Amino acid sequence: MQFTRPFESGSVNGYILGVGPRFCLVAIVEEASRFNGFQCFRLSDVRELQVPHKYAAFAEAVLKRRGKRIPRTPRVSLASIEALLISASRRFPLVTIHRERIDPDVCEIGRVLHVRNGRVSLLEINPDASWDYEPTEYRLADITRVDFGAEYEDSLHLIGGAPSNHRLEQTGT
Repeated sequence: MQFTRPFESGSVNGYILGVGPRFCLVAIVEEASRFNGFQCFRLSDVRELQVPHKYAAFAEAVLKRRGKRIPRTPRVSLASIEALLISASRRFPLVTIHRERIDPDVCEIGRVLHVRNGRVSLLEINPDASWDYEPTEYRLADITRVDFGAEYEDSLHLIGGAPSNHRLEQTGT
């Protein structure tokens, strides 16, 4: 499938793996040739949905020739944004949140520490794979997209590892 969103100039391409009351889960296909993680989009932001995508046969032929299969659907809950963040953080070491209405060009990547009172506490990892010392809280209502399992997140985790126990203890987790 393919669709557009008001926050991006291009389109989203991939396989819809799940739909919840407010979010859908997509296995992302980049450049019609490879899978690159999962993204969860607000249904209210989906525009111009094409199922199947007009070049789906080409993309599927490329993926098949390269021996790539649709990734297994990760066991994440789409029941609510709270459930999505908690379940994604249990299955993946890093989660990316986007608040595109606030700043469409910025995302926050890190470890979800807790979700409560309409906020998510995120211990962030920086582009050099160093961990922040203190978590940052974000309003759940501002989150427009959640990503996990992509090459960039995996690369950050590969180099940065898990946050130290000392940092997690400071946050009360």
